[in-house]
Amino acid sequence: MPVAASRLSPRGERPCSVVICRGCCCGNPAKDPGTDHTGQLLRLREAEADSAGRLRVRVSDCLGPCGKANVLVVTPSSEGRRRGGRPVWLGWVNGAEVTEEVLEWVAAGGPGVVEPPVTLDLHEVPPGDPARPGPRRGRRG
Repeated sequence: MPVAASRLSPRGERPCSVVICRGCCCGNPAKDPGTDHTGQLLRLREAEADSAGRLRVRVSDCLGPCGKANVLVVTPSSEGRRRGGRPVWLGWVNGAEVTEEVLEWVAAGGPGVVEPPVTLDLHEVPPGDPARPGPRRGRRG
């Protein structure tokens, strides 16, 4: 399926993307009442609008790992991919400071182009499995 022109830069390059989970736990004020979930998404959207096409923000249903909410995935730009960059999963992205660190990293080029700030190392998590719908089954004995 062809990619919509609006998702590509004038040279046909994909920008760096931030995928923000807003599934069962991420963005849930009951789970993290001290986090400004709405403000976080608005800040990401504001950065996207100000990026001149160098950042794309997407909202996703559950990405898993739910115990590490809020979860973001930073995907590399086309240039980052050519340089070996891979998606970076971040958990516990619950404050304005860490959101700004993510945005600064993306503005500098993101995965494959520049190393993430050292402080984001504490937030890196392995990719998760999305929460499965329906009841979970226990082990059979």
